[in-house]
Amino acid sequence: MIKWGIYWQETFSNFMEINQVLNQLVWGVPMIIILMGTGIYFSFGLKFFQLRWFSYLNWRQAKKHYKEMKYEKEGNSISEIQALLTALAATIGTGNIIGVATAIQAGGRGAVFWMWISAFLGMIIKYAENVLGIYYRYRNSKGEWMGGPMVYIERGMKLKSLATIFACCCFVATFGIGNIAQINGISTSLESTFGIDPMLTGTCVAIFTGIIVFGGLKRIVSFSRKLVPFMAGFYSISALIIIFFHVDKIPGVFMDIFQEAFSLGSVGGGITGYIVSKSIRYGMARGIFSNEAGLGTSVMIHTLSEQKEPVIQGIWGGFEVFIDTMIICTLTALAILTTDADKVIGLTGVNITFYAFHTVLGRGGAAIVTIAVVLFAFTTLIGWSIYGMRAGEYFGGSRYTLMFKILFVVLIFIGANTDAQFVWALADTCNGLMAVPNAIAILALSGKVFKITDNFLQRKKGNSVLPMRSYLEESIKK
Repeated sequence: MIKWGIYWQETFSNFMEINQVLNQLVWGVPMIIILMGTGIYFSFGLKFFQLRWFSYLNWRQAKKHYKEMKYEKEGNSISEIQALLTALAATIGTGNIIGVATAIQAGGRGAVFWMWISAFLGMIIKYAENVLGIYYRYRNSKGEWMGGPMVYIERGMKLKSLATIFACCCFVATFGIGNIAQINGISTSLESTFGIDPMLTGTCVAIFTGIIVFGGLKRIVSFSRKLVPFMAGFYSISALIIIFFHVDKIPGVFMDIFQEAFSLGSVGGGITGYIVSKSIRYGMARGIFSNEAGLGTSVMIHTLSEQKEPVIQGIWGGFEVFIDTMIICTLTALAILTTDADKVIGLTGVNITFYAFHTVLGRGGAAIVTIAVVLFAFTTLIGWSIYGMRAGEYFGGSRYTLMFKILFVVLIFIGANTDAQFVWALADTCNGLMAVPNAIAILALSGKVFKITDNFLQRKKGNSVLPMRSYLEESIKK
């Protein structure tokens, strides 16, 4: 038994070392260059469409859909705004609170600027993903829309093997980052702030998650519609209060952000390059981690929309990145920087955010941040359940959906009472690996994105151009 124990420890240690090297590769500078290069390519190819697309959204119709919670009778489709809120449920997470603090700590105040750049380019990347997602989607056996990177990789590029690789990586990441890592963060936060037993937390969260997930798509969307605006508003208002009490420091904070982003101070050349590289790396990496642009995950939710125009749902995808990073992440950054929490020696991670809120709200500040972390993590957990169901259905069929739901709920209880280090490491790698086939696909199919967008703009100008048929309609016609 002792020999087996030693053997297992050595094997586990070797695996962690290998995975760490792979993790640094998939989330290192090359991956950031690929994703940002993709964003630049689409920005120029679409003539910086992300600067002028909001005028094409029908805000009145979106508000109507939001109030009515309307579903199509056929296929259980959801409205475009419901798809946005459900995608935000999965996207807005601990990265908006902890990730921002970590980026500033590791990359300096200039990391905030590069986080904005990642969001600006991420908006057009997610636009392209959603355009392809809507164009190539199809109905499954339940009448629900089935879409995502695995679908447009298979149908657009005709590469079933690459699509399967994406689906497998997504499926594994769902149980790690989308499940165990989230519940572990919830239980740890509640225990440290309120002294709540992790076993009680795991039990309660597993029950609530089961009620929502087993209720099907309609219940998940209903939950997201109600909770996402509340949690985003609750945290944003709290952060604005902190910023308001230190409003006199805002001009200096912005000056620091831009100076450190380009290292305009009188610093030696070698040190300057090092500082700039760290700001770019951590700012962009945390921005990507937060809004998931380039991973292709939220496309699986956006393609559930009843919206038939790929460009419109693509714009909502870009708006998702705007809300996540340009608004919520920026509020976190300003709360930290205006209180100089990043300069306090000895603080790391979420404790930096705790300190920022404590300066104004006292002990209540820690409670607010903890509640925000719990809500953000819980909605991420619920949103990622859709990713897992769709990925599992792709390579295993709809018969595996029930098995997935059971395992997903059971792992919540386990994750609340275990060390998530191994799961974080493996799932984070799988999360990064999803970006590789997705980036290949959207670049290979970029011509289709350009044509669909140009067709839409021509019709908006009043030119007599017929709408481009979706892949499904073309297949039926043939």
